[in-house]
Amino acid sequence: MRIVALEEHFAFPDLVSRIPASTIAAWGWPEVTPPHLRHSERLADVGEKRLRDMDEAGVTVQVLSSAGAGADLLHGADGITYARDQNDRLAQCVGRFPDRFGGFAHLPMTSPDAAADELERCITELGFRGALINGMTQGRFLDHPDFEPVLGRAELLDVPIYLHPGLPPAAVRHAYYDDLPGQTGFLLSISGWGWHAETALHVLRLVLSGRLDSHPRLKLIVGHMGEGLPAMLSRFERVFTPVTSTYLSRTVSQTIRDQVWITTSGMFDAASFSAALLAFGTDRILFSVDYPYAPNLAGRRFLDSLAVCATDKMKIAHGNADGLLRLQAGLKR
Repeated sequence: MRIVALEEHFAFPDLVSRIPASTIAAWGWPEVTPPHLRHSERLADVGEKRLRDMDEAGVTVQVLSSAGAGADLLHGADGITYARDQNDRLAQCVGRFPDRFGGFAHLPMTSPDAAADELERCITELGFRGALINGMTQGRFLDHPDFEPVLGRAELLDVPIYLHPGLPPAAVRHAYYDDLPGQTGFLLSISGWGWHAETALHVLRLVLSGRLDSHPRLKLIVGHMGEGLPAMLSRFERVFTPVTSTYLSRTVSQTIRDQVWITTSGMFDAASFSAALLAFGTDRILFSVDYPYAPNLAGRRFLDSLAVCATDKMKIAHGNADGLLRLQAGLKR
């Protein structure tokens, strides 16, 4: 069975070293190693070792994206150059194994006009399949007017934006997550809860601000089995409809179902999948592992265990991703 995984990460250590340690510290990471420096050997390998790991689990294609922040921590020309260099390097890796790897663009989000241009270059010249954006940029979600060039360009190019978690702002971390034992508070702010809640909030802000109404063909992907959204769609319907019906063309839940796809990344349990399946249906669920932070074999075992028919399993394994990202030869842009 063809299997496409599309929240799979890499990092180039020499590029990461361009980011000053003081910048990473100011970003908010404590002594816990930042994600682009953990599993550094596996992240850095975009070749034979990674392919062996994929083959062991039967993963056919990985769509690769940057691990952790990078260009979005840098300003002006530094961020633009960082993003361009990383995308060019990734394109070389994909070019060596075009049947096994694809790429998501890394964008200099502190310079939105340049980010839109870099997205277009990555799609039209490098053959990438969309972009992955890590959370907020300088305390702003994508519904901020500054990011209109990025949203508009992604819609025009007909490529998805993968909304990936990022660190919450310092004020949020201190108010919500401080004063817990050891590293518990920090973990609560990221993979224990905060990452998922913030990404769901990111989607909701794009809906409630009217940005998705203004860009009805914009496509979003979120990981971790929908970042909690599946369980809340009916709640959104009851709470928001009396207000949003006065200025939005669709209900909140309908907008999400129309414009959001979800992946299984790092969430390999039946309960979360059942909620996702009931809320979104098999046409909107895509397989992902979150490699190397989650193991390919665990993801594959989970995929094999899904209590769905063979046709739906093939949609989740590759069909939905092939269509959304135009991965097969017959679906080229």
